[in-house]
Amino acid sequence: MKIDILSLFPEMFTGPLSSSIIGKAVEKEILDIQLTNFRDYTTDRQNHVDDYPYGGGAGMLLQAQPIYDALDHVKDDRQGLGRVILLDPAGRKFDQKAAEELAQEPQLTFICGHYEGYDERIKQRVTDEFSLGDFVLTGGELGAMVMIDATVRLLPEVLGNSASAPGDSFSSGLLEYPQYTRPADFRGMKVPDVLLSGDHQKIAEWRQRQAFNKTFARRPDMIEKRELSKTEKQWLRKLQQGRI
Repeated sequence: MKIDILSLFPEMFTGPLSSSIIGKAVEKEILDIQLTNFRDYTTDRQNHVDDYPYGGGAGMLLQAQPIYDALDHVKDDRQGLGRVILLDPAGRKFDQKAAEELAQEPQLTFICGHYEGYDERIKQRVTDEFSLGDFVLTGGELGAMVMIDATVRLLPEVLGNSASAPGDSFSSGLLEYPQYTRPADFRGMKVPDVLLSGDHQKIAEWRQRQAFNKTFARRPDMIEKRELSKTEKQWLRKLQQGRI
């Protein structure tokens, strides 16, 4: 996968995107990341990339010209842009489903904004607008890092265990079940007997039930949206009746 990032602060990405899982994906050439400072493409004599909004108002807006020229350069250099993603509070909420969708793409281009907002004409070059939630960041860089991390870990061969991603919270439609490691008894807190039984079917059933219970307790909205199996309907009735 190719990922291009347009930012006024490309140095923010050098550490996070060269470390841990992302860094290993780059080393394995599964991932090719390039950073572009779109200030390098401004035609303004003072290297400004922002200006006051027409009609007045607070704050400054990113100008269209530096973004357009930076995108043109990336497109020529990389033989395309793929999906062009704008980090914007008004965008579609980014979630696991969106990460799975983006992980199928061969190329992604992120535009990280700053200041009060964008010249609306920038959005003519955008295919997707995303938001991490109902809050505002000082810039799009942190949001882009989150999206890249969530997306790249879903690429084949990025995670060491191919079963890790499908079993994650949200991928299965439920929160992840509780997990334990050694020792079996830590300060009187013991690992559930079923996990020590060696009975893989019972372990799988226990994990599914625990995941369902946890989701019901913490994210009931996910249960409401889920198409329940016959067994899950029985679990739900018991939970609603207070019989776990």
